[in-house]
Amino acid sequence: MENRCDWAQAHPLLAEYHDREWGVPIYDDRLIFEFLVLDGAQAGLSWLTVLKKRDSYRQAFDNFDIQKVANYDESKIEELLRNPGIIRNKLKINSAVKNARAYIRVQEEFGSFSDYMWRFVDGKPIVNTHKTMKDIPPTSPESDKLSKDLKKRGFTFVGSTIIYAFMQAGGMVNDHIVSCFRYKELL
Repeated sequence: MENRCDWAQAHPLLAEYHDREWGVPIYDDRLIFEFLVLDGAQAGLSWLTVLKKRDSYRQAFDNFDIQKVANYDESKIEELLRNPGIIRNKLKINSAVKNARAYIRVQEEFGSFSDYMWRFVDGKPIVNTHKTMKDIPPTSPESDKLSKDLKKRGFTFVGSTIIYAFMQAGGMVNDHIVSCFRYKELL
């Protein structure tokens, strides 16, 4: 059996996510938006809770089509609040819509959201060398800077801890522990 990061051993969904997605650099704006919404939805909850609802999120949020989400009106937001397949938190749902609108402005300014966000790590993943999960910090100077800039641009649910998780998920940071089989695969 291959050695995984401790958190990925608690449930098959976590293991699959860890083995296929977590820490893989992403550059696709739609997928980046999906991660941004899901990481914001996770605030105060477990990642497993979000993963279990991921397919429902994709359906409810039009497969994270940024233009569509940016155009959601109050009736669509009310529909989402009644959807048992997603996390029915009004602040988080409103944040997804508000963030889609801010996301489009960033795309217009930088050509893509990917180009914008990767600037915060000089265009390449930060590779850490943590030996245990407890060595991994909840934030970093880079997540602090990205979080601050996103807030300035009108994003919500983008505190430094959420953004650090987003950076880990999207491969901006390789935080697999060094004994994890994925650590070397992602070098």
